[in-house]
Amino acid sequence: MFSKGDFSKSFESTKKFCTKPSYIHKIGEQPLRYITIGQLLEEASKKFGARKTVISVHQNGFLTFSELLQKADKLAAGFKILNLEKNDRLGIWAPNLLEWYITYIACARAGLIAVCLNPVYEAPEIEYCVNKTGIKALVCADKFKHHDYYETLLALVPELESCELGKLESKKVPSLKIVIRISKDVKRGTYNFHELLNLANPSKVANIQKLQHSISPDDGCSLYMTSGTTGKPKAALTTHFKMVNNGFVTGKRMELWSKHHTLCVQVPLFHIFGSVSGIIASLTYGSTMVLPTDGYQPDKTLDALKNEKCTMIMGTPTMYIDLIEVQEKRKEPICLEIALLGSAPSTPHLLQQIISTLNISKLFSVYGLTECCGSVLQSLPTKTKEKNPVLVNYVQEDFEAKVVDEHGDVVPFGTPGELCVRGYANMVGYWEDKEKTNEMLGKDGWLKTGDQFVLEEDGTGQVVGRLKDMIIRGGENVFPKEIEELLITHPNILEIYVIGTPHKRLGEEVCACARIKPQSNLTLEDLVTLCKGKLAYFKIPTRLEVLDNFPRTSLGKIQKFKLREMLSEKNR
Repeated sequence: MFSKGDFSKSFESTKKFCTKPSYIHKIGEQPLRYITIGQLLEEASKKFGARKTVISVHQNGFLTFSELLQKADKLAAGFKILNLEKNDRLGIWAPNLLEWYITYIACARAGLIAVCLNPVYEAPEIEYCVNKTGIKALVCADKFKHHDYYETLLALVPELESCELGKLESKKVPSLKIVIRISKDVKRGTYNFHELLNLANPSKVANIQKLQHSISPDDGCSLYMTSGTTGKPKAALTTHFKMVNNGFVTGKRMELWSKHHTLCVQVPLFHIFGSVSGIIASLTYGSTMVLPTDGYQPDKTLDALKNEKCTMIMGTPTMYIDLIEVQEKRKEPICLEIALLGSAPSTPHLLQQIISTLNISKLFSVYGLTECCGSVLQSLPTKTKEKNPVLVNYVQEDFEAKVVDEHGDVVPFGTPGELCVRGYANMVGYWEDKEKTNEMLGKDGWLKTGDQFVLEEDGTGQVVGRLKDMIIRGGENVFPKEIEELLITHPNILEIYVIGTPHKRLGEEVCACARIKPQSNLTLEDLVTLCKGKLAYFKIPTRLEVLDNFPRTSLGKIQKFKLREMLSEKNR
């Protein structure tokens, strides 16, 4: 089941001398914190008050810690006026905006469960997510990239244009009753975000403070959409306790307690990486987040680094590649100290470029999953003066890790197998999907990551392969089956499989491999046209290979690893 590849010799050598089972329990030096996100903000407001918690460069605005608490409570009171009750799901479908941050915190203060949605989702994807999680209210942006959110919603629920406010009735999305737009104007059937923010009177706002005692740290607070072998998104449920403590532990290892940092957030807030390492860690340690743009633009990121005097930055490897290219051209005076990398592996060459071009003194990486609140292993401070820096991740505090073979038996240290983790941050489960939850999360609390991993006795570990077919394109997780199910509907396609192939900037690109009907034709443009409006842009194939046959097992099953090898040979 597990391919050792280039690691086989060293692993076989290691096994001769080490037979200890690859199990690590990293005991925390400090107790975990039993508080909610709302209580965490109260603490931050008292401690950091007038300090800026977030600066939105593209909106030319900011919020202090005290202002965030005030606005979040006002919005939470507005949600209560709209009859949103504890544990109701509220979807946030917007890019990085001040309003996104306020909405997320307001959900926590109101006892709602925030459903974090990708802002580039198209109507079919939103329909699925709403129905999957039973979203009752949806907060959406006005426009973003090619998106006009109101027009997209009308295509999904034309009833919106004629319905009474807060009383949407749709057969397609029966749970959705309320739509709130972040916009200066008002559209039929929707509430205006800023009007709702000021709807509640002082007594109703004060009731939100009184409500906090009835919200438990063990209550659900967020649902993050992820995918699996089915290709359809699943919704991982996390709690206040899990979020608060993963941000606490992650920020602690980066030594955010040592000084006030201004953190440039390149990643989207809807992603667990942005939510935990960005929002929660900043609330815990009083850091100031900087949002350069609503979406990712390296030029704008560099502007923010210079103008806001950012001392810390977080992003995916792809984002750093782009930023380095821009900085090499512009050579701006920036004062970065810390860089945090996550969501995909990084090469030593890229790490060296980050250090030299961005003048970083401390480099960190995190390994984790949405199902584990974002971070399970994390590097220690790196000596950036080294010629060939390598980030080695260590098991985080209050986590257990083990590596098992295909039978579930623990393998010796230094031997590859599937990484399993157990700890406070593991998800509660997939929302209303007991079957998929049981596949990933055992009754004993061990969560299967699906990653081929090597764990060492000192607590270090590295991913050496993926057991799943997941493609990581520029930090975005792409699962082939969803794309395959759409592409196979093309009239000229007989058979099609989607794989990830190497890409210099993105890490991997989405490659479609097709067998087509005789005397027919198929182009990449045909696939792109088919996908537009049905799939988020990052899932759309950027490469097409037309083949006569596919490698298969004796049972006729496709062998994707051989397909990748075939294309690799072709590109040499």
